[in-house]
Amino acid sequence: MSPPSSDTTVTQETIHPVPLRQDAAVMGLVGLAHATSHFTHLLLPPLFPVFMSEFALSYSDVGLLMTVFFVISGIGQASAGFLVDRVGARPVLFGSIVLFMASALVASAANGYGMLVLAAALAGLGNASFHPVDFSILNQRVSAARLGHAFSVHGLTGNLGWAITPVFLATLTALFDWRTAYQAAALLYVVVLAVLFWQRDKLRTDVVVRSSTAPPGADLAFLKLPVVWWCFTFFLLSTMTLAVIQTYSTSILKAVHGVSFEAATFTLTAYMLCGAVGMVVGGFVAGRARHSDRVVGYSMGVGALLLLVCATGALNGTLTMVLIALTGFAVGVAGPSRDMMIKRATPKGSTGRVYGTVYSGLDVGFAISPVLFGAFMDRGWYGTTLAGAGLVLLLAVFAAVNVGRRVGPNPLKAAAQA
Repeated sequence: MSPPSSDTTVTQETIHPVPLRQDAAVMGLVGLAHATSHFTHLLLPPLFPVFMSEFALSYSDVGLLMTVFFVISGIGQASAGFLVDRVGARPVLFGSIVLFMASALVASAANGYGMLVLAAALAGLGNASFHPVDFSILNQRVSAARLGHAFSVHGLTGNLGWAITPVFLATLTALFDWRTAYQAAALLYVVVLAVLFWQRDKLRTDVVVRSSTAPPGADLAFLKLPVVWWCFTFFLLSTMTLAVIQTYSTSILKAVHGVSFEAATFTLTAYMLCGAVGMVVGGFVAGRARHSDRVVGYSMGVGALLLLVCATGALNGTLTMVLIALTGFAVGVAGPSRDMMIKRATPKGSTGRVYGTVYSGLDVGFAISPVLFGAFMDRGWYGTTLAGAGLVLLLAVFAAVNVGRRVGPNPLKAAAQA
């Protein structure tokens, strides 16, 4: 199945090239929104120790907060895609930022576990719309020749959002208190919303007008396409590996190699930073690659092999930390090509619905991976946990290959190389 980006689009962009400044502005605004979404992923976890002390909570209690977040986000993301197609991305984006603001304010006023659950639920509901929103805007407002770079910026800003949150909350909590930190987060959301509203003309998307003659269930026809479910499976599997790295890599390094907490934590930071660098490189690769699925397969295949080598325990602590960081780079390179692959799997007029459905695999992966591999960790199977993460990533490569078989080569590059 090929997407509707046809020769007409290529010809029009060749005759009337879109100014770089215009594309860059859209990329920057969507990147800001995506960073805000990832900032919210970690709105609660950095202060789990504070909540446990303040409200006498267990690890299971605070862990359930993230389950609430990702379950609501996953269910909501599939539904949000339909809303984005019907009303446009912009109003849904603004509503999500308001939900983030409400989540931060509820957290700042929390007097017990119930309010923390409410804060997690509001944050998850707000997070649900971001992939349908972001990719609807990018696919409609950024020229085809620069989409690879747009997807690179999108992934990079998401990583930066993850990196900023712990520093932001920990610093303000140390200087003032945790309630002030969440009030400051709410103020940050106000600033982001103001910037996006100010530049709202660059965020407008076309809506899908439903034909009066459309048969019942036409909006759900895309669910019958096998490629959609291969995309969903790909995101679920690849995210399970990321969840293992984010959740357990620090503990594994300490238990197996006896490295310090600081060094183990730095390895996770290095993984994210290398992933960001990989996404920048991947943006150039995606713009030139004829087969996006092969880029994804080779890059993630290398990442999987690196994790399997680490799982053997044959390397010392320093080399293991280096290879884990390099895994981040390999997976990062695949990111923009992954998004190009999904774009080509999307039928015309179904961007929000398809992205909402397939990216809900992210939330499912984040929800089940810590539970599954947590059982391994509880038994002291540290090498098995890393090996499992590597094997799951190899399964994600298999899913990417099956997506590639169904969408074919990049039509823009195929035409250029013909």
